[in-house]
Amino acid sequence: WMVVNDQDLPMNPRLLGKPGVGKTTLAYAAGRRMGRDVYILQATMDTRPEDLLITPVIEGEGSLRYVASPLVTAMLRGGIAILDEGNRMSEKSWASLAPLLDNRRYVESIVAGIKIRAHAHFRLVATMNDDASTFELPEYIHSRLQPQIFIDFPERDEEYHILKENLPFAEERILTYVTDFLQMAHAADERYTVRDGINVARFAIKLKSLATQRTHEAEALEIAVVQVLGEEALRYVRRNRSSAS
Repeated sequence: WMVVNDQDLPMNPRLLGKPGVGKTTLAYAAGRRMGRDVYILQATMDTRPEDLLITPVIEGEGSLRYVASPLVTAMLRGGIAILDEGNRMSEKSWASLAPLLDNRRYVESIVAGIKIRAHAHFRLVATMNDDASTFELPEYIHSRLQPQIFIDFPERDEEYHILKENLPFAEERILTYVTDFLQMAHAADERYTVRDGINVARFAIKLKSLATQRTHEAEALEIAVVQVLGEEALRYVRRNRSSAS
């Protein structure tokens, strides 16, 4: 995002990684760290070019209003645009952004019949999941979304602190238990993420609050794992049972 002189242009990074590893959170935090407003546009398989740019809205009898997308709003105000899960979009939608991602830095809305130039402070980042439910990026877009930054699973201490930050009321035994569970799953190349861990811990805490004996803690964790992640995840719970005792 940095520029070294007036003739330089910002780059458009692409954050890659498994779902739930914190790509969008990282992009948002970076934008806020710069003191900019951050705008998030969620991409889907149904995202159309007009969804990315300007959408016409019928307003009353014979009245039409044009509404700017979060992306265009960021362009006009010099904010940060996060194109979340960008590789779920079709090539047709990406084509409408091609001039924005090179030295032209503008978009053209066919619906509104206007050209919109990006503010000098405008920055863009795309996040992308590496799963099967995505499209291959067109080469001309691939070359415009650089550099590629891979976000991997956090280290054990980082994962523990993320859990603690999101669940400050959780007992240390539960946080440690879930952290160990996630680390074992990562080592086995499972796709369970810290987001899953937060859901497991939160559900286990609720179940435990209904129990009358402390010995129900391990059982609450097992039930939470099954109902959040499925029975196949129990292999890591069983190996990890001693952590909750």
